[in-house]
Amino acid sequence: MDQHKHVDQRKPASEQLLALLDGRRLSPAQRRIAQYLIDNLAEAAFLNSVDLAERAGVSQPAVSRFAAALGFSGYPALRDALRPIVLGAVAETPQQVRRNELQAAIAAEEANLATLHELTADPERFAALGRELAASACLPVLGLRMSDPVAYYFCYGAARIHPDVRFVDSAGSAAFDLLLQARQAGGTWLLAFMLPRYAVETITVLDEAHRQGFKVALVTDSRLAPWADRADVVFPAPVGSRLVFDSHAAPMVLAGLLVQAIADAEPARTQLRLEEHEALHENHAYYLH
Repeated sequence: MDQHKHVDQRKPASEQLLALLDGRRLSPAQRRIAQYLIDNLAEAAFLNSVDLAERAGVSQPAVSRFAAALGFSGYPALRDALRPIVLGAVAETPQQVRRNELQAAIAAEEANLATLHELTADPERFAALGRELAASACLPVLGLRMSDPVAYYFCYGAARIHPDVRFVDSAGSAAFDLLLQARQAGGTWLLAFMLPRYAVETITVLDEAHRQGFKVALVTDSRLAPWADRADVVFPAPVGSRLVFDSHAAPMVLAGLLVQAIADAEPARTQLRLEEHEALHENHAYYLH
């Protein structure tokens, strides 16, 4: 039996299609298919898989995998579900379709931030980790592939209030060397970001970090992720999956909260370091006024 979601056929076609896509973990190629369906649903619902693949600019197997990702037994079953949506829905203009799509993406991010809002109901969790990270004489931060920008955002802020933050943005022997050097410099914690699509190499770095004696704080999109057991502390931050690539509103906010927690753990050090940075900025006119 197909395990796809029930959709409300009273809603516009684009909203019904977005409901089918909601919460699905799709690859970029699969999202290209989804985008083509959103933009051309009236036509696409009557195409075979080969034609749909050609129109969307992907392979035919990608179409089959897309249908499976939505919970259908195959593409014919997905097409059978799309046709009633097209035939029974109120006609929409292209502008209405795109509006529904963009608003759905924003609504999904609002829901992600609401989840993060619930997480902050226990501020001591952040404060406790902030004290641990602040006390780590050297703080390595891991972020590979799509997790890299969020990890870098954390590093950019943390490096201004923590004396030794080191960004681990590559895997393999280079990462192992960085961990060893961080350990030799007095590091006790590794902060890791592991967000979809999950880089396999991240697991090897986490395992090596434990082997070298680090404790691991992990930011990922679900506390129930199978790699969560590799971390001593897990902070979940859901990601938006409505666009071609994931959007990271909640993980970025969480990264900022962790920087804040480090700052709060060492207020005197934080103030001194920030004042030194401000003096440097003023002397060299880094920013426009």
